[in-house]
Amino acid sequence: MPQTLAEAYDVLLFDLDGVVYIGGTAIKGAPQALQAAKKAGAHVAYVTNNASRTPAAVAALLEGMDAPVTEADVVTSAQAAARLLADRLPPKSKVLVIGATALSLAVRERGLVPVLSASDQPAAVVQGFGPGIDYSRLAEGGLAVRAGALFVATNADSTIPGPRGTQPGNGSLLQVIEHATGTAPVVAGKPEPPLHHESVIRTGAKHPLVIGDRLDTDIEAAYNVSTDSLLVLTGVDNPTTATLAPPHQRPTYIGENLEVLLTPYPDVTVTDSGVSCGGWAAAAGQDGKLTLSGDGAAIDGLRALTTAAWSVHDKRGGLDEDQVSAALGQLADKGLPAK
Repeated sequence: MPQTLAEAYDVLLFDLDGVVYIGGTAIKGAPQALQAAKKAGAHVAYVTNNASRTPAAVAALLEGMDAPVTEADVVTSAQAAARLLADRLPPKSKVLVIGATALSLAVRERGLVPVLSASDQPAAVVQGFGPGIDYSRLAEGGLAVRAGALFVATNADSTIPGPRGTQPGNGSLLQVIEHATGTAPVVAGKPEPPLHHESVIRTGAKHPLVIGDRLDTDIEAAYNVSTDSLLVLTGVDNPTTATLAPPHQRPTYIGENLEVLLTPYPDVTVTDSGVSCGGWAAAAGQDGKLTLSGDGAAIDGLRALTTAAWSVHDKRGGLDEDQVSAALGQLADKGLPAK
């Protein structure tokens, strides 16, 4: 019997926002899928660029949603940033922390000393998202960086999802110090490798699968460390962006939601005439436009379409939305929104 994705990998590394929940509310069916994946034998772990919550707080939130979790299953960009700092600085070095209490705790756990002022002559500045960040804290960070402190960011996400829509993320706030000092931060979070390495260390993963909703963080992070990835369409990215994804942001697998982990993944077959998956076939015309024929589950059509589109992109040096819009429209008619 073919393996499911939950059975094929030893550790499943789930992003949180847009994958398990949005704005603290569980995505429909996600907790049940996580429970089933764990029952299938996978080590379920959670990897988040969000540095504003401690692992204990994240675990409590997930537990309240009936997701399988322990505090040790949660890995944050704050922890990755703290390890990065500890690897570069002597023990007990002072670090000016801009962000939530969770970041200060992570820094302290690595044997470093959190401070709040540039007058303390910190060896480094670390910045993570926190709703209480104000001008005075950013000003202190800017003074310290200008004086020569190492500048580290937990992550560089320009936006974060919320119940009212998309909001500015840590990457947007980082621009204040970077613009004022001309110094770009060293980034610990996705898509850079440090957070993935932290996850592997903490989970003991040998053959992990990265699961996320964002091509430019989750999927690119997996690409950067040569790890397989799964894109789910419950958060930021969608069929259109997936179809147009550049090589470094292409997932190994695509699913509508986390239930994709629980059944054998269908074969995507590439031939000289096109790409097939399930009951669908995708092919490119002489003008580069993609066509879909056949029928079946819309997600299988998207799997065929993305593979065909990526081939066209690589062979012809580009692809635009007009070349895939008709095919995506067919899938929308089958219940898979293009955007």
